[in-house]
Amino acid sequence: MNQRVFLWSLTSSLAGFLFGFDTVVISGAEKAIQGLWALGDFQHGLALSAALWGTVIGSLVGGWPTDKFGRKTTLLWIGVLYLVSAIWSGLATDVFSFMIARFIGGVGVGISTVAAPLFISEISPPEQRGTLTGLFQFNIVFGILIAFASNYLIGSYGTENAWRWMLAVESIPALIFTALCFQLPSSPRWLIAVKKDIAAGTSVLKRLRPEASDTEIQQTVDEIVASVRAESDLTPSEPFWSRRLFTPISIAFLVAFFNQLSGINAILYFSPRIFELAGM
Repeated sequence: MNQRVFLWSLTSSLAGFLFGFDTVVISGAEKAIQGLWALGDFQHGLALSAALWGTVIGSLVGGWPTDKFGRKTTLLWIGVLYLVSAIWSGLATDVFSFMIARFIGGVGVGISTVAAPLFISEISPPEQRGTLTGLFQFNIVFGILIAFASNYLIGSYGTENAWRWMLAVESIPALIFTALCFQLPSSPRWLIAVKKDIAAGTSVLKRLRPEASDTEIQQTVDEIVASVRAESDLTPSEPFWSRRLFTPISIAFLVAFFNQLSGINAILYFSPRIFELAGM
């Protein structure tokens, strides 16, 4: 495996680490937050769900900045969103300020689900694309694990403002991720297909595939250009919501739907409280 491609893919996949960390880190702080601001059950649930509302918005609009400004730039700003959210959440003085901060982080989560896997897939060779793109999913789960461990270590000190440190500590990996994004290349497909900068796209391809000959690089460029032209000439023969596509669309929807309906988010968000109620 090309070491450079692996490192760039790993850097991009750290957006998944921040995704998992940001999602679960609230579990160690939620009980202190409820007590501090005397939140009722509805208010408490609304405050904790602010990040999820941001994730919904980020997922819906994530394709726009990814295409408009590029995968690299979008990943960079995702890091900024995580950084702002972490610091603001830790310094929040009221529940409304806290919800805004968490919402911002959620937007970063949603956009990262679009930008990071797309960037990795576009810089990876076909035979390694599945492995490298899987780094994003791996880092989501790894981020969840580290968030629980971080909460435990910070909580063990028993200070009054431990919950603030639990949330603010995310700023460290967010800052590292943001700094690392500066050394990422732009996606060659984005440069060629969107920016129409074939020279820049060719240059990036040579960095991604230093062992390839000029002929092979040019062949890859020609394939990207041809695919873009084919997409622009394509006219849909039937609407997206059609009888023929009902089954695959339903399967894709239900996989995600039942993943959430299983209740896993309740466990992730409230696991310390659940274990405490169980007497542990």
